Amino acid sequence: MKFGFEEAQAKYVSGSQRARVWTEQWVSQWLYCPNCAGSRLTQFSANQPVADFFCGHCSDQFELKGQKKAFGAKVADGAYFTKIDRLASSTNPNLILLNYDLNKMTVLNVCMVPKHFFIPDIIEKRKPLAATARRAGWIGSNILLDRVPDSGRIYIVRNSIPVPKDAVIAQWQKTLFLREKEAEARGWLVEVMKCVDLIGTVEFDIEQVYSFERRLSALYPHNRNVRPKIRQQLQVLRDSGYLDFVSRGRYRIRSNPL
Repeated sequence: MKFGFEEAQAKYVSGSQRARVWTEQWVSQWLYCPNCAGSRLTQFSANQPVADFFCGHCSDQFELKGQKKAFGAKVADGAYFTKIDRLASSTNPNLILLNYDLNKMTVLNVCMVPKHFFIPDIIEKRKPLAATARRAGWIGSNILLDRVPDSGRIYIVRNSIPVPKDAVIAQWQKTLFLREKEAEARGWLVEVMKCVDLIGTVEFDIEQVYSFERRLSALYPHNRNVRPKIRQQLQVLRDSGYLDFVSRGRYRIRSNPL
């Protein structure tokens, strides 16, 4: 895997246009599919509403976001209603976050967010564009990256050093069970996974998860039985191999299989 861009790949004057061509070309040449371990991703021949690449083996789709600065708590995305419609689709894309150094013309970090972590609660609706804007009334969206659990942010490259492919695929497979869940059930599981992350330890007690009851109640105001729901989600995460049951009321995050 090489990390440098080739200047001859782009003929645009704008730095952002050149960067877009360089990053797309780099993904086409060097990035593999973590879902099936396919060796290459293929770029769509025409602009798609919420996708840039696809895997020819497993048909998973991918949306690319590239920028010079490190990604923060949120990333701007496309049309809000288009995004929400795609969340319920089998073609909802995985997200590629590519951070680059334009001066050195090189890739710094590549992180992927699997599509099964995309639930409506992590998509923020932006204000409509002003009446004076060229696309007056258009409503965009933001992806709230800080709402994605640690296990849903899978690094392919860190500081221009590739993460071993086996480790990437193992981390990806660890959460594939989420794809089998309906949207609401998946939302609860993702939020409980995020709460477990916030505890900050590999091993934890159920009482520590209960401390997030108010947070979860705010997210799901129609649920009047949040603690039983938390217990249920922990059991699902245990049965799915994401957590190990240690003892009564105590769990451990299972390490990635290699």
